[in-house]
Order: sequence, then C-alpha cells, then structure tokens
Amino acid sequence: MKRSRTSDYATQLREKQKARRLYGVLERQFRRYYTQAIRSRGLTGEVMLQLLERRLDNVIYRLGFAENRAQARLLVTHGHFNVNGRRTDVPSMVLKPSDVVEVREGSRKRTYFKGLLESADSRTPPVWLSRDVAALSGKVLQVPSRQEIDAKLNEQLIVEYYSR
Repeated sequence: MKRSRTSDYATQLREKQKARRLYGVLERQFRRYYTQAIRSRGLTGEVMLQLLERRLDNVIYRLGFAENRAQARLLVTHGHFNVNGRRTDVPSMVLKPSDVVEVREGSRKRTYFKGLLESADSRTPPVWLSRDVAALSGKVLQVPSRQEIDAKLNEQLIVEYYSR
C-alpha cells in the first residue's frame, strides 16, 4: 500500500513541531539551526540535534538546575548563570566543549538555589556533561553523539520536511 504525499508531509510536519515544542524554539530559530546544520560536517539531522542540545537553557535543564526547559530558560533570562566566568542572559547561546556554566555568586543565596543542592543529586547528567553540585556548576565535556541525546525524535523526517 502506497502512502500519499500529504500523509508524508503531515508526518514530517508533526515531527518538526514535536522537536520545536520539546526544545521550546520558535520556527525562525529552528530553521536557523537547520541551516547551520546543513553547512556543518556530518549528518544534518544529527548536527541539528547536537546544536539544540548544546543550547544554554537545555544544558541548565540537563545539569539538573531546573525542573524543565521552560524554567531553565527563565532562570537564564533572569541572569542567574555565568558562562566561562561572564554573566549571560541569552538562553539560545550554543555552548562548546570545555565551556563552564555556574550559578552566579549573588544568585546562590536565593531560596531556589539553596533547595537545589538536595534535589539536583537525584538527577544524573548525561555523559557529555559533568556537574559539581556543591559548587553549582557544570562543564560541557564534548559534543553529544546521537546515542547520548535521549530525545525520541526522528530527525530524518525533519530534514526531509525542510528539504522539500
């Protein structure tokens, strides 16, 4: 039985929308990540997921410093984090290996971050990140491979959607 072109398109669109919702990214940003992935070496879909995973708000979430990506985005926007010793409030910043993320000194006194010391231990960060709960900091060790990205997405459908 042949599938029609419209059902293929709908499946691809659904997969793209699922990825956008998962990472909390708008359409224009998402397309920019796709364009950047095309220009990079490697499989386009995999490179795109690697870029999305290395966004600052996602790294904060993966380190266990936030309950979800939306909360991580809010914490970053409010300026509670330093990246490599410099204050940043840009959640879409893509981190590179060896970048260090830490809670700012002034923010450590806040109730949320004091309570974070107990709750952060329950979540283990992925292998491409290292975390020091006592210092409220983390480090990007490497670019995540596709196996280390636990998003249940079919990135090939997203690539097919954009390459129509």
